[in-house]
Amino acid sequence: MEREKAYKERGDLYERQAFVAQAMAHPLRIAILNVLRQGPRCVQDIVRQVDGKQSNISRHLGILVNAGILQYEKQGLHVYYTIKRQCVLRFLDCLSDYLKEQIEMDKKLLQLI
Repeated sequence: MEREKAYKERGDLYERQAFVAQAMAHPLRIAILNVLRQGPRCVQDIVRQVDGKQSNISRHLGILVNAGILQYEKQGLHVYYTIKRQCVLRFLDCLSDYLKEQIEMDKKLLQLI
């Protein structure tokens, strides 16, 4: 019985991890996260920096907020978004490092051809 409970709890954890990973798994959302790396930004600033439509950016911001990755604060007529968990940026940095390593390996393979 304890073993089944542990499996269920792990399964719940994996589902939550997948939910957060899916929320980040879009090029525009990664671009938004990189804009917010610089600090709080309102929707209009994000739209300008990622060159998108406000309605589309707002939808993607909602997905990131819903996943608990971003938080927001209303200030007058503007809504400012910030990254709630900085570990998300470390994860993206890790992915970038991984891709750099892959590119270097590919370059070495190309030299063998």
